[in-house]
Amino acid sequence: MAKVVLEKVWKIYPGNVVAVRDFNLDIRDKEFIIFVGPSGCGKSTTLRMIAGLEEINRGTIRIGDRVINDVPPKDRDIAMVFQNYALYPHMTVYNNLAFGLRLRSVPRREIQARVESAAKDLGIADFLNRRPTALSGGQRQRVALGRAIVRHPAVFLFDEPLSNLDAKMRVEMRAMLMHLHKRLNTTMIYVTHDQVEAMTLGDRIVVMKDGLALQAAEPLTVYRYPADTFVARFIGTPPMNIFPGKVSGDQAGFIFDGGAFQLRLPDRMHAQISAVNNREVFFGIRPESLVLREMHPSPQCGTISGAVDVTEKLGNEIVVHVISGGHNFQMRMDSGLFGAVKQNIEVCPKMEHAHIFDGATGLNLTIPASAGATAHAAELKPSGLLAGEQNEKAD
Repeated sequence: MAKVVLEKVWKIYPGNVVAVRDFNLDIRDKEFIIFVGPSGCGKSTTLRMIAGLEEINRGTIRIGDRVINDVPPKDRDIAMVFQNYALYPHMTVYNNLAFGLRLRSVPRREIQARVESAAKDLGIADFLNRRPTALSGGQRQRVALGRAIVRHPAVFLFDEPLSNLDAKMRVEMRAMLMHLHKRLNTTMIYVTHDQVEAMTLGDRIVVMKDGLALQAAEPLTVYRYPADTFVARFIGTPPMNIFPGKVSGDQAGFIFDGGAFQLRLPDRMHAQISAVNNREVFFGIRPESLVLREMHPSPQCGTISGAVDVTEKLGNEIVVHVISGGHNFQMRMDSGLFGAVKQNIEVCPKMEHAHIFDGATGLNLTIPASAGATAHAAELKPSGLLAGEQNEKAD
């Protein structure tokens, strides 16, 4: 069994630099989980603590039923794939794959069987007699993956393994990793700053900032119901539009006043936003949930007017950047509608996809309880959430 549990884990470096604080997570057996966040959020530090490459200052880490706080890395039954491949340049691919097994005195025939099986799965069977210098970056990364696979570990750890590859190769390697997880049926923990990797690979993603886990849930849940304004803007390309303003009204109806526009909020929000009546809040809407007014099914929709700044043509879709009341926002639409984009436009938000965030804490007031949000998000200041500030602590 390869369940991994982190309970109240802290990592504090000399000088009282807090890299990870009060981290709690239950990783299920055979789950593919992603740690994602900006540089300095503590995701790699958390992974290295699981691997035993960093000591924890407080808390408990378990793999299966065993507490591993003081267990040496070699005895944790894990295999780790690094960003820089870490291959032996003087050895052939075969010997790179076999090296760890030889150290563990695995029989020669079993080594050969494991190496050949992993090489076949990874498409590097024809390169076993080559040295790493004769391989491309993608091939080297496959060798690094193979060296982990032949170990048959209880847990795989990946520290940004695709960051050195070009865009096309990253797409191919993402598909390979998904295939490997399905075939190996083993717990995998993966670190990345790339939200596309997080959304496509993980059974669940853990969004981190400043050493805190802000939200842990399935990728689409995080996308649809972000825990706070940081998660809303970090996950998604383009990011969620966030408008500052104020909520006012009563149970008969609430209005969001964004200064340059006013929107009537749906009835489903009333119970959740009554506590912030007449207070500063943020209104959030995804770019694909904004439509041109003339194409909205309801003629009574609330509107946001603005001037088109620039447009990004992305093939099957376009992203329109709009300026409204001193604020910039983006909308995403089918490229066939490009002719309908004028210099001055009116757009309507699909209010069933809208969110209201607390102006003081940045927390999403309209998120369901099942969306995996944590109370830790309130410890971050809204200014930092919106500006996307990056902590210069340990990544």
